[in-house]
Amino acid sequence: MSRSVRTRPDGSGRGLNEAYDTALLDLDGVVYAGGNAIAHAVDSLATARDGGMHLAYVTNNALRTPDAVAAHLTELGIPTGAEDVITSAQAVARLIAEQLPSGARVLVIGGEGLRVALRERGLEPVESAEDDPAAVVQGFGGPELPWGRFAEACYAIARGVPWYASNTDLTIPGARGIAPGNGAAVEVVRIATGAEPQVTGKPLPPMHRETILRTGARRPLVVGDRLDTDIEGAFNGEVDSLLVLTGVTDGAQLLAAPPQHRPTYVDADLRGLLTGQPEVMGDAEGGFRCGGWTATAAGERLELDGEGAVLDGLRALCAAAWTAGGERGCGLDSGKALARLGL
Repeated sequence: MSRSVRTRPDGSGRGLNEAYDTALLDLDGVVYAGGNAIAHAVDSLATARDGGMHLAYVTNNALRTPDAVAAHLTELGIPTGAEDVITSAQAVARLIAEQLPSGARVLVIGGEGLRVALRERGLEPVESAEDDPAAVVQGFGGPELPWGRFAEACYAIARGVPWYASNTDLTIPGARGIAPGNGAAVEVVRIATGAEPQVTGKPLPPMHRETILRTGARRPLVVGDRLDTDIEGAFNGEVDSLLVLTGVTDGAQLLAAPPQHRPTYVDADLRGLLTGQPEVMGDAEGGFRCGGWTATAAGERLELDGEGAVLDGLRALCAAAWTAGGERGCGLDSGKALARLGL
């Protein structure tokens, strides 16, 4: 079977927090949304931490500094130090510092997180294309980022200045819904200049490298809500992953996922860190059973029979869909099966 949702990392009943030494947790859509903690996040993380799991927070959002992120998490009831926060701003600053001399000027299109990360690497943030920058770096600047900042980037890039982007997430979840992310802003500059940036954020290797360098994780588990960043990043880094359904990914997207977007585990929320997930078993008729559910790929659609926990049905459907899809995304109609689960 091609990569399907696993139940336990070693065949035991241990929770994931006991099987992995470090959880590499995304923030937006996993721990909080719109600044407020997601249900069960605070208690689940406290239990995992008290059991000895190291918690590290890995975000593509380059707007805030690690100090600010740590302070916010602590206010939510999740005690966190700045050293436990890894941002795409840090990853892109390291890449720029490896390619430019110390003290080089870098035009910043984004927020304070980028400026702090650049200074940490011995680079000088500047605000205008007229400041003779040696590079342009673009990261999420929040809803107040002026349109003129994009123009400054374009002026410098048109002169041949190399362009970097912290990440290219097209969207970001918030309290009111899904909003444009840094990737949407990067597209504005790309369309205007025809240039291509060097990108460091998830799912690309520079972000995984930054995370491992800063955490020292030996048995990491990536925890996220996005298939195209968190889960693909884990795939690229050859580590296991847990998808939580508290952010942007829905059931239909999960079932249609190509191999690089298929998580090792799936759960409703961060309580999934604390449990061993029920086993998914294949049967002689080509179906996949989990709990009280059996899923099969029949003709042009996925079918689901039985009853029981919603997540067990989804796990069975994943096994059936991903086996049918092979090395492609599954194109079978999953609407009726997901409706049975209320998804």
